[in-house]
Amino acid sequence: MKCGTVPGPSGAETLRWWARMVRNPLATYLGLQRAYGDAVRIPFRRNRPLLLLSRPEHAEHVLVAHQRNYVKAITYRPLRAFLGSGLLTSEGEIWERHRGIIQPVFARRQLSGFAPDIVAAAQHRTAMWRDGDIVDVSAQMRALTLEIVGRVLFGAPLGGFAQRVGDALAAVQHATVVGVLLAGATPQRLSWGWLRRIPGVAGPANRLDGIVSEIIAQRRSQPRRGGGDLLDLLLTAGDRGNSTLDDAELRDEVLTLMLAGHETTSNALTWALALLSRFPTARRRLEAEADDVLAGRPADADDVDRLCFTEAVINEAMRLYPPAWTLERDAIDVDDVAGIPVTAGTTVVVPPYLLHRHPEFWPDPEGFDPQRFLTDTDRPRYAFMPFGGGRRICVGAGFAMFEAKLLLASITQEYRLDLVSSGMPTAQAEITLRPRGPVPMRLVSRRNHADDGPQYQA
Repeated sequence: MKCGTVPGPSGAETLRWWARMVRNPLATYLGLQRAYGDAVRIPFRRNRPLLLLSRPEHAEHVLVAHQRNYVKAITYRPLRAFLGSGLLTSEGEIWERHRGIIQPVFARRQLSGFAPDIVAAAQHRTAMWRDGDIVDVSAQMRALTLEIVGRVLFGAPLGGFAQRVGDALAAVQHATVVGVLLAGATPQRLSWGWLRRIPGVAGPANRLDGIVSEIIAQRRSQPRRGGGDLLDLLLTAGDRGNSTLDDAELRDEVLTLMLAGHETTSNALTWALALLSRFPTARRRLEAEADDVLAGRPADADDVDRLCFTEAVINEAMRLYPPAWTLERDAIDVDDVAGIPVTAGTTVVVPPYLLHRHPEFWPDPEGFDPQRFLTDTDRPRYAFMPFGGGRRICVGAGFAMFEAKLLLASITQEYRLDLVSSGMPTAQAEITLRPRGPVPMRLVSRRNHADDGPQYQA
């Protein structure tokens, strides 16, 4: 079968799909899959077609079995205008070297040491809440997770920067989307620095650089005794036989991990809390688990493995709203993916957003059912991949789940959050899958409303 025989739109129909993609990429991906099947060829870009693949075996082939034939797609290049050559955007020797330096801080044996700071941040956050108040839970979770990332990875109190970082991140994501839409229609060697000059972007992006520079300068002037956090590992890489990171590389990794390290978890928690508001039976079960496992005391690292339903809730939230909602790779050479021919230069798109909704592997794919993660064990490995897959899986995936379980249990122990609106927030597909705009939710203190559901009684 020639590549041109892979089903997909052509002619004027391609333009109509492209217009839909600009307006709503999530609905467009779903529409393409329903119209043409699990493999769709889309001639969006001259000499660089898109190949949309949406089965687990496709993901495994591209991201694992034949990963060396697939590099980060050209569509990631605009992001370099903001993140430089950090883990998210780099390739080859740079990526290998940086990953080797960073990986140890996220090793499982390290996670338990993060628990006190994670739980303390949750307690500090909920102590500021008041029964009956309405808060923007998206902003609350961003501030909470940014504070945690600052303390455990960089030894810096970043909670006070939450608004500045949030504004900058929104501006960066919007500008990057513009770049992605143009990437395939522009010369590959084009510099993307102009994205930083888009009105409304330069200021927030420069302020973000300023925060990172301040973090690094403060640590250099006041080294921590004993070291051990991520910033120490980056600053002292040369002392352990690695090549020293220059100032640009150091800035790129601190910025990448500061943004990715809090955005992923804050989005997962926001979606989980919103979904629980719509599904009271699941929320009551979550509350019962928090009451049983924590028994009225603060959570700690030893509780994490016992929070089974909590993990299932987070997984189900990330199934419906995966942090890495799409993964794109450019084929270096010709290939064959489960009988589907791939020409060199093709951009292969493997969206977890589609994998997580494939009806063959997920009954009632649009429903919210955490129980499926406790009882369904025979689905293919790559039917669920919220943090990506293969050797480029998110370096902090284990940390993100560890943190999310402790935070959701700690919040649930104290509060029930109810959506003010009748429907779920609208998803905005940019670098991450985040809610569009504020997510107002009403706080209900479980201590003040003990009769409304299960709660531990001291």
